[in-house]
Amino acid sequence: MDTSPTHQPDPAALATTVASLQPRAKAELAELVAFKSVADEAQFPKSECEAAAAWVAGALRSEGFEDVALLDTPDGTQSVYGILPGPAGAPTVLLYAHYDVQPPLDEAAWISPPFELTERDGRWYGRGAADCKGGFIMHLTALRALKEHGGIPVTVKMIVEGSEEQGTGGLQQYAEAHPELLTADTIVIGDAGNFRLGLPTVTATLRGMTLVRVQVDTLEGNLHSGMFGGAAPDALAALIRILDSLRAEDGSTTVDGLEAGGVWEGLQYPEEDFRKDAKVLDGVSLIGSGTVADRLWARPAVTVLGIDCPPVVGATPSVHAGARALISLRVPPGMDAAEATKLLAAHLEAAAPWDARVSVDQVGQGQPFQADTQSPAYASMAEAMQVAYPGEEMQTAGMGGSIPLCNTLASLYPETEILLIGLSEPEAQIHAVNESVSPEELERLSLAEALFLVNYARSKG
Repeated sequence: MDTSPTHQPDPAALATTVASLQPRAKAELAELVAFKSVADEAQFPKSECEAAAAWVAGALRSEGFEDVALLDTPDGTQSVYGILPGPAGAPTVLLYAHYDVQPPLDEAAWISPPFELTERDGRWYGRGAADCKGGFIMHLTALRALKEHGGIPVTVKMIVEGSEEQGTGGLQQYAEAHPELLTADTIVIGDAGNFRLGLPTVTATLRGMTLVRVQVDTLEGNLHSGMFGGAAPDALAALIRILDSLRAEDGSTTVDGLEAGGVWEGLQYPEEDFRKDAKVLDGVSLIGSGTVADRLWARPAVTVLGIDCPPVVGATPSVHAGARALISLRVPPGMDAAEATKLLAAHLEAAAPWDARVSVDQVGQGQPFQADTQSPAYASMAEAMQVAYPGEEMQTAGMGGSIPLCNTLASLYPETEILLIGLSEPEAQIHAVNESVSPEELERLSLAEALFLVNYARSKG
């Protein structure tokens, strides 16, 4: 069997093999989705994440990966690492995914159980099916297909993170302390997605993120609203005022001192398409100004993720002594997330009415990322995607989400090429209820990744 970097498998035969591997991919994705691997012990036991990590490690060992290890990262979670040596002189490609998932939110709103992969209307539903357990299965499928057609022409390193969704930075810190571990000629991040189902896309930019918790206090304890309401300062009302100050009348994000007029020059996102993808209710306006692409990929965006206050059911007639909220601020490339955090904290403190006491604690932070789309790796991926998606050419788009590890890797390895692909197209509804993955996208992107590895090995001689 020829395992040299110059071996060229027939694309049609490779596509047939990838298609034949789909039943296995579905079965394994079902096993992986079954783990309730939310990296938050307040919601699910840590044992669920540990079991998922062990499953991933076992899958790597079964594929011949060496030095497979469960890396204990500083945030108390585990990332899984392994290396699959390639031919002598071949380049090294690092493949990334994460096995941790977002919480299911309202489980009653799921049509099928969130941790049970369910086929419906041509899609596979389950938490993590697209983001990003499916990304790991995509990597495995690509490698398995190449093994049946002459072997894998590059050295492959695999890193599967255990706390990406929580933004706690464990893997980033581990990589900084062990910079030799993830060195590679190019890195494929399998945690992005196509701009639209069936349109092959690489993600060129990512917004960074800062996550803060704001606490407002006004009284030593709750008071009877009949006896004290009208004069006693209500902490919940103060918090509402503070949160409202973060948006202009049109809904644009307004943080004092933060630039909010960026313009996106690339692939545009028609408003009617966005309304459909976001499932905006009839008659409800979008927020912000500029094009949709400007708002998603080139400008900061604030979101109130949660508020601690009494629920309506069981509420008492009280003036509240304290209230708090969790706030996310996404920042575009060209903007420093640490500076944005300082501006956000200063804004929240200055916006407090009635001299209410305000404290702001940083919970998480990640810098924005911008890729070099003129690199040889992008040319190899464009060629691969053109084959995997007949009649389509690779597009480059931004992504409003954050993958903090990308910026860490770019800083540690400035000469390394970084590509972002994945299964999270709009219909996948990642982070929402009824998340799903398209089997067709899984098949096409597995083929594209396999072809990319062949093309990339060839481009490196």
